[in-house]
Amino acid sequence: MKVLVIGGGAREHALCRSLSLDPDVNALYCAPGNAGIAEVAELRPVDALDGAAVARLATELEADLVVVGPEAPLVAGVSDAVRAAGIPVFGPSAEAAQLEGSKAFAKDVMAAADVPTARSYVCTTPEEVDTALDAFGAPYVVKDDGLAAGKGVVVTEDRAAARAHALGCDRVVIEEYLDGPEVSLFAITDGVTVLPLQPAQDFKRALDGDEGPNTGGMGAYSPLPWADPKLVDEVMETVLQPTVDELRHRGTPFSGLLYAGLAITSRGVRVIEFNARFGDPETQVVLARLRTPLAGVLLHAANGTLDTEPPLRWSADAAVTVVIASHNYPETPRTGDPIEGLAEVAAEDGPDAYVLHAGTRREGEAVVSAGGRVLSVTATGSDLAQAREKAYKAVARIRLDGSQHRTDIAAKAAEGR
Repeated sequence: MKVLVIGGGAREHALCRSLSLDPDVNALYCAPGNAGIAEVAELRPVDALDGAAVARLATELEADLVVVGPEAPLVAGVSDAVRAAGIPVFGPSAEAAQLEGSKAFAKDVMAAADVPTARSYVCTTPEEVDTALDAFGAPYVVKDDGLAAGKGVVVTEDRAAARAHALGCDRVVIEEYLDGPEVSLFAITDGVTVLPLQPAQDFKRALDGDEGPNTGGMGAYSPLPWADPKLVDEVMETVLQPTVDELRHRGTPFSGLLYAGLAITSRGVRVIEFNARFGDPETQVVLARLRTPLAGVLLHAANGTLDTEPPLRWSADAAVTVVIASHNYPETPRTGDPIEGLAEVAAEDGPDAYVLHAGTRREGEAVVSAGGRVLSVTATGSDLAQAREKAYKAVARIRLDGSQHRTDIAAKAAEGR
């Protein structure tokens, strides 16, 4: 099978790594990719937002499957262009991807499907913003309606800061604060059948102890030893299947990866948000534990035959990923700094610990930073404590001037909290 992956972040590196280990994959391409992905896939240049260009590339490569990784190409309709070229594609249509592309659209779908979520207001004027902020009180939760690369959400006790963020957006969703721990649950779907993956937990705040600004995610772990064993079944019944059914009934079937960001509140499970693709950094730990070859599952979803796929097989091991970010991330991250120690991790820590590239590029023989989140160091172990130890041992080998990372990823869970 020839597979083309679209994107160039740590999520796509994790996907390419898993696909490269699949015996059914005999040719693997990534466009545009990054310095790390080049080690497991052949890179091709492409504008990932140009559906016609992606479709031409897939046709030239005679791809049997195209996997669209990031949210922006999905919302831009890249999957539609590839499907129109007659090539199976894993990723929802532009219409269905509005589940992530518009918070207001997602709220409307959840209301119609009776999916539990936070009460909310959609606001477009200062008067509506003030009414919503007063209705819910602190902590204030303000979400940019559109895509914002993981930085469109403000959760704050400061009403002025919440209002300023709201007024800086064309349209916002202001909602009640949801208490309790957060969980990420992915599901692969062909628009009818829904196949849940294993839950994970990520860490959105930049600093230890969940302090600092929101980011795209500073680390993750799986499994969740503290979670109710029936959690996946409950979310399937109350969230995932009803959402997929509602979108199909609307004439916009969702085929691809449906990500549910959940809060386990005192009143039960509530949906915080939906994404229309694999989440980063949770993908790194979920795929590290997946034992079923990935390509066939994605192809079944693309072809509408997911009901023929047997239950997924999972490793009993735990996985932890720690994100190494550049200086001053997420505000004004510095780029162009050389990265050292990657070969040391491969030589000393592999295969139980490895580095996935996010914002990197090659300059001659050197690998340099090219984004805010630069690397994800992922490790597996017999339990979370061992996986954490391996991950942080590998993190310590990497040298990137001014870089930052959290030191408490999975710490509470490893201690049984």
